[in-house]
Amino acid sequence: ALASFVESCPRLVARADTSKLTAGADWRTVCDTARAWPPSDAVRFFESQFETARLGDGATFITGYFEPEIAGSRTRQPGYDVPVYRMPPDLVRAWPAETPPEQRTGNPPLGRYDEAGAFVPYFDRAQIEDGALAGRGLEIAWAADPVEFFFLQIQGSGLLRLPDGGLMRIGYAGQNGRGYVGIGSLMRERGLIGEGPGQYPGSMQGLMRYIRENPEAGKALMRENPSWVFFKENTGDGPLGSLGVPVRAGSSVATDPVYVTLGAPVWLDVENDLADGLWIAQDTGGAIKGVNRFDTFWGNGPEARVIAGGMSSRGQALILLPKGVLARLLAR
Repeated sequence: ALASFVESCPRLVARADTSKLTAGADWRTVCDTARAWPPSDAVRFFESQFETARLGDGATFITGYFEPEIAGSRTRQPGYDVPVYRMPPDLVRAWPAETPPEQRTGNPPLGRYDEAGAFVPYFDRAQIEDGALAGRGLEIAWAADPVEFFFLQIQGSGLLRLPDGGLMRIGYAGQNGRGYVGIGSLMRERGLIGEGPGQYPGSMQGLMRYIRENPEAGKALMRENPSWVFFKENTGDGPLGSLGVPVRAGSSVATDPVYVTLGAPVWLDVENDLADGLWIAQDTGGAIKGVNRFDTFWGNGPEARVIAGGMSSRGQALILLPKGVLARLLAR
């Protein structure tokens, strides 16, 4: 956690805090201290430099994510037919003409201009799978398995194992502006998750098994999530989180930046003891919304896949703030 915090510091002191809890200047002293702090005494660093705050009632729900590795190719060839697209240039933010001026607050929605010049929602998953972006030179790679690629999109980054044995790391570049729909929630609503006949575990592995065993229904289910993620190639030593620094197994967590300062330490105490302890908020996610909603990162490989796929736990969360910040917040 100390190493991840130090990696976050350059961004932490320079960027605007969308949660409005802190300012960059609040972090300068503690970041300077962290850089010189001996790693062997990391616990004392966090105990001595921070104070804890509970957001809301502190009740948290956490999940897990990982960096999947799937088969892919830089060029289209037999067995590699699923396009991995970069951000399309016609995906822009704008206000639809019918939006009244008084409602034009915050960021405009994502969308595109159609042939008639009207601003409309961007292509959804089904349209993209049916070829809406084909032939435009947007492909940065090709995946072998549409199901594996669907779950890689949910994770937001991953590794492509190339035909020659090499690896290509791809990371989140953007999203089509369509709302994320969790297929696990849909399956639960339809009675497909459970331990009875014809039911499946609620883990990622269980969802994937349902899709494999029911290919037509599974394809239709995946299309009920209209969100599509675009990628770029990353050349660093780890997947980049939304903070712009690599996320690290066992110490990086995704959160909702509306409520939690990106770069801040977070303490989790939940039912699954594997996730208990100190994490650094370095990432965000389309499904990670709310005041105490966290997504823990577990790295890559088979063990990370199993842990992340089964991580679903409730408990308590605290955010760590530099000393002095809490008094200012309470005095508002």
